[in-house]
Amino acid sequence: MIYKRKLSTENRGIGMTSQGTRDRLVQRLREEGIKDERVLKAMTQVPRHKFVDEALSSRAYENTALPIGQSQTISQPWIVARMTEAILDGGKPQKVLEVGTGSGYQAAVLAHLVPKVFTLERIDELLKLARRRFHGLRLNNIYARYADGHVGWPSQAPFGGIMVTAAAKVVPQELLDQLAVGGQLVAPVERGGMQRLLAIRRTEDGFEENDLGAVIFVPLLSGL
Repeated sequence: MIYKRKLSTENRGIGMTSQGTRDRLVQRLREEGIKDERVLKAMTQVPRHKFVDEALSSRAYENTALPIGQSQTISQPWIVARMTEAILDGGKPQKVLEVGTGSGYQAAVLAHLVPKVFTLERIDELLKLARRRFHGLRLNNIYARYADGHVGWPSQAPFGGIMVTAAAKVVPQELLDQLAVGGQLVAPVERGGMQRLLAIRRTEDGFEENDLGAVIFVPLLSGL
């Protein structure tokens, strides 16, 4: 089931931010290997141009990362789709934790697919902007918190899915502990001098790891 959100005329966009431009991006993602139609449909519904500076809105539907200030970026749409697809692999979690709210775009996509999204951000200015965007798009199933992502959100655990949108040397044990049995954690992790996107599923006996390929993310930092 997709959690439908009605877009206002303003949020639909015009020209390079129009629904047609968004649909063409989604078609490119499909051609480049994104198979989960639930994810692709959700991405047609989320106005990415609302998650970047107005000066960059004409580039919002390019398949590329873009700066959002504070030395952070909004992820490439293909990466957003691939990580979302991985979170949904094997079933639909009821609650997903996102570490690294950033612009809020990834949380907005998830909000169309799962009942509850919990998202953490350590940069207060980015969090304030993201919250305004969620409110403007009426995404009332997103719960955002100013916090160090390394510690997760223990009071809301366990989570059926955890997504980390910054690269760590190792996955924090606190996050693994908050993953439900059968749930999947998706995160970029440094391996052999490069970053690899890992999908880690918790089983009754421990954790199973699947390497989804090479990626480039900003580093996962601690503290506020």
